[in-house]
Amino acid sequence: GINAEYGTRDLLEMLQYLLVFNRQGKNRLAKWYVGFDDDERKKLIAEIYRMVNARDGKFTNFVEFRNAKLVYRRYAGLYFAAVVSADDNELAYLEAIHLFVEVLDAYFGNVCELDLVYNFHKVYEILDEVFCAGEIMETSKPQVLGRLDTIERLMLGM
Repeated sequence: GINAEYGTRDLLEMLQYLLVFNRQGKNRLAKWYVGFDDDERKKLIAEIYRMVNARDGKFTNFVEFRNAKLVYRRYAGLYFAAVVSADDNELAYLEAIHLFVEVLDAYFGNVCELDLVYNFHKVYEILDEVFCAGEIMETSKPQVLGRLDTIERLMLGM
């Protein structure tokens, strides 16, 4: 809930981290909003990959995970997985993952795994337009694409 003294949300009621990995389990993107050491991060990525990869496609796209919820979706050869607070709205995060993928697709023109690998800096920039500090910041694809266009024009000095 909201911390009355500071007007902020409790640490556990937010997006804790977002991962993108391929069908072989190779991590392609990881954004951590909660602190974990490198060993724990590797364990989490491997554990989530095993869980998601083994799940039957007819099951829902969310599952209890430790003291939180795992929300995931597969697009072609990539899994997009978010670990959120157990109290958070999993459908909102499923929709936010979809928005992120749609923006990637519009930006790169039919996004593929290699776009994530070779343009990782741009992928993180797009991610930061959708999520900020573990919260969904923007839900409008045109708004995100417009901001990205503005940033590019500023970088080019236009």
